[in-house]
Amino acid sequence: MTRTGSTRKRPPEDRRSGIARRLGLVPTTQEVVARWLDEAVPRVGGAAALDAGCGRLSLLRPLRPRLSRFVGVDIHPPAMPLTWLDEFAVADLCRDVDAFPPATFDVTLSNFTVEHFADPVGAFRAIGMWLKPGGWLVITTVNRRHPLVDLYLSIPAGMRAKVQPIVKKSEADAHPLVGACNTPRLIREGLASAGYTDIELVTTSHLARAWGRTWPTWGLGLLGDIAAHAMPARRSTIVARARRAS
Repeated sequence: MTRTGSTRKRPPEDRRSGIARRLGLVPTTQEVVARWLDEAVPRVGGAAALDAGCGRLSLLRPLRPRLSRFVGVDIHPPAMPLTWLDEFAVADLCRDVDAFPPATFDVTLSNFTVEHFADPVGAFRAIGMWLKPGGWLVITTVNRRHPLVDLYLSIPAGMRAKVQPIVKKSEADAHPLVGACNTPRLIREGLASAGYTDIELVTTSHLARAWGRTWPTWGLGLLGDIAAHAMPARRSTIVARARRAS
């Protein structure tokens, strides 16, 4: 009953996306990630891909026909089988450096996981070890330079645990937050410190989508997106890619 009720309250995806697009809040996070993943995954040869922090959906799924091996990893096992994966591993990306052999993957996606890492640079190093030389890491994460994002991450943990299921797109997206490496500068410095090269970083207006659980929270996120969109350094979301040195 509760689940059905919250689904009815949620703004329709196509309507929300259409409003944001008409307001010029483009490119979207998904568009940037899709383009970069398409460039990172070879069209022939069968690449190996890792979704680091794999949730119920993966932006790598459209590239499944080009992948010979598709692996997910997270600190907890999935609530339901992720049938598009070949394998799933339970590991702490900040600590379990031996979760995969070195030089295993051609591309790794970390989609809204960095904000949960206690040791982001340690996680970047571990992922870098698992990437083949020249392989790509693509990241999305929240940007603390956006005032609403910083406010949200600064709420005391106990209080935020009550707020998260209200504002997040779904209750299942509500996980403990750390936010230790969540500005464009810190992401760039963290990737460089972990040994990556060819670091590229953009920001996107993603707050309305992230907070789209109900019309009021979506509206608050949309106002936040509109206010920051003309200031790229303060947009709500960081999208970055970096290459393991050859």
